[in-house]
Order: sequence, then structure tokens, then C-alpha cells
Amino acid sequence: MRLLDAVVQGCLLGGQYALFAAGLSLMFGVLKVVNLAHGDLGILAAFAAIGLAAGAGLPLALAVGVVLVGMLGIGAALHAGLLARTTGALPQISMIATFGLSVVIGNALQEVFSADPRALDLGWFGTAGVSLGGISVGLLPAAVLAVAVLALTGLHLALTRTAFGRRVRATADDPGTAALVGVDARRTYLVVTALAVGLAGLAGVAYAASSLVTPLAGPSRLIFAFEAVVIGGLGSLWGTLLGAMVLGVAQSVGSVVDPSSGVLVGHLVFLMVLATRPAGLLARARVRA
Repeated sequence: MRLLDAVVQGCLLGGQYALFAAGLSLMFGVLKVVNLAHGDLGILAAFAAIGLAAGAGLPLALAVGVVLVGMLGIGAALHAGLLARTTGALPQISMIATFGLSVVIGNALQEVFSADPRALDLGWFGTAGVSLGGISVGLLPAAVLAVAVLALTGLHLALTRTAFGRRVRATADDPGTAALVGVDARRTYLVVTALAVGLAGLAGVAYAASSLVTPLAGPSRLIFAFEAVVIGGLGSLWGTLLGAMVLGVAQSVGSVVDPSSGVLVGHLVFLMVLATRPAGLLARARVRA
């Protein structure tokens, strides 16, 4: 029963990782860019929501809505002002640029909010749970998992069933050829980056509602998101969900064996997958498929 509970809690934890990883997977699948500021952008959204809800006194739903819209704008600005200048260049250039952005965001947040950990107060919902066969399931983690599944399902349907998705897949495959049939690659990249950063913002808000956050928590969120993406398969949306579940369960089960080794077990599983299946568990299920 204890092991089963650890698996259930790991799946719930995987929902949080899947939200962080969704935008990272989308950006890599389309732009071939690993955004090293992805985690910090999520933490930026978390502190923005906390500031608007607790500091400015806005209703929680309105604060979250304002933050998510703002993150879409930040994503568009990120591409127009930074990533567009590195498109087509060596991948190391965009990684260096986003690493610099990560450093700036983390230190700016620490300057404004100090190093004190904070959280987004959801009232009773934040701690409520139900018992299923002796296993406690928190309502908030379950909601986060549901949102992650809905977000990934929505992305999959948008990319496979809509005209926008056809433009995205064409641009991801060959932007030069896509341009010959009237697809504006720069506009497509901008929209995809905005969506990816919006997803990072949603993940950051969910993280702040689930636990305490600090201004320098971005890199750790990035590592977990990156591991989930690599385990599942770079550019694969369903692989991202699977990878997040595998990582969450590995950490949770590892914590049962040794409370101090949960994160380490997750890293070891990541390395094992990287060594045995470097393309990921669902390598063929690409965004552009």
C-alpha cells in the first residue's frame, strides 16, 4: 500500500512537471531552441501572481488571468527581441542568450521580493483532499495534473487538426519550403514562443499554489522539465507527459526508500534512459508528426 501510494503521489507530481515541460517541448519541437530561461519565466509568473493577489489585493482568478495574458506578451517580446536574432544561428547562441535572461530574471526577482519563500494562497482548496482506498489524493495536485493533460491534449489537437497546426508543422519541418507556400515563419515562431512562455507561466502559478517558491527556483524547475522532455523524447508532446510521470514516480518511490534521495533517484532514471534510449521513450511521436 505504501508503494502504491508513492506511485499515485508520483503521478500527481508528474502533472506539475508536465506543465513546466510542455512549453519547453513545444519550443524545441518547432524552433529547435532549448530555452534555459524557461523555469525562471515560470517563477516570474508565480511571483507576479503572488504580488497581484496578496500585494495589490486583486481576486485570485483575475490576478492569474492578468499574469497569463502578460506571459503571452512576454513570450512574444522574447522572440521578437531576442530569439529572432538567433534563429538559424548555432544552437549555442540561443542557449547563451536565454541563460543570460535566466540570470537577469532570477536576480531581479530576488532584488524585488527578497530571498524569502512565498506561496499563492488558495484557501481550503490548497490543502483539501480525498481518500481513495486508503490513499490520500490532494485536490490541488489532481487539478494540476488534469490541467496538464488538458493543455497537452489541446496542443496536440491544435497542431494536428487546425490550419495553424499545419503551418507550425510545416515551419518546424522546413521553414524555407513553408515560406514558398505563404507561411510566415517569423510570425509562426513568435506565436509558438508566446504559447510556450504562457504555458511556463501557468506552470509557475500552479507551482506557487502547491508549494513555497523562491526567486532562484527557476533552474531547478528547468532541470526537472528538461529531464521529463528528454525521457519522453524531444519534441514529443505525449512523450513529455510520459516522461513527467516517469520522473515524478521515480522521485516519489525513491523518497519512500530514502527520504533524502528522491530527487537523486529521478536523476538516475534520467541518466539510465539517456544511456539506453537517448532519443527518448516515445522518440517517434514528434510534434511535427
